[in-house]
Amino acid sequence: MARTNKVLIALTSHDKFGDTGKETGYYVPEAAHPWQVFRRAGLQVDYVSVRGGTPPAYGFDADDPAQRLFVESETERLAVTPAAAEVAAADYDAIFYAGGHGTMWDFAVDKDLAVLGRDIYENGGVVAAVCHGPAALVPLTLSDGTLLVAGKDITGFTNSEEEAAGATEIVPFLLQTALEELGARYHVAPDFTENVVRDGRLVTGQNPASATGTAKGVLDALND
Repeated sequence: MARTNKVLIALTSHDKFGDTGKETGYYVPEAAHPWQVFRRAGLQVDYVSVRGGTPPAYGFDADDPAQRLFVESETERLAVTPAAAEVAAADYDAIFYAGGHGTMWDFAVDKDLAVLGRDIYENGGVVAAVCHGPAALVPLTLSDGTLLVAGKDITGFTNSEEEAAGATEIVPFLLQTALEELGARYHVAPDFTENVVRDGRLVTGQNPASATGTAKGVLDALND
């Protein structure tokens, strides 16, 4: 494929953490750190969300320079994200599904987001996801009817980490279990330690500590 030097970061539009009364959304560092990696590599970064508009965010740490710069630089663009059906897959070399608990409610069921990922992948691009972002891989089916994750080495937020976060009974499903049931070979590292798994043009990271490494894995895959 001809390189466009453009990467798309996908963000959840879901803001309710089950019935807890707490808010959720995308986890800011899981967008900010990859954004920094991509920008430093000279790539243009654009955004997409499930419903368009301003995606809900949480977890911002003002003491993190990367997060501060991300929020200061990108707030206006994040306020007007397109929905997946409004984005042309041919414009992008990669899609990066950022995590955050909100993804568990909408990434896994959004057909347009799955089609966007499929088209980027089938165009020779890279599909990447970190933490709960791999929820977007659950419905991602290729044109021949096979699931993208079937037989692939991947990772994502683990059942053990979900239990440690006290969210096992809150999330609509367990990410690790769902992806394993779809035929993925799920690689698990100790809770909340960096773990990045690359299988060709599919790159996944286990948790927030893996966000930067997952983005670097995207660059590696693009440069192969």
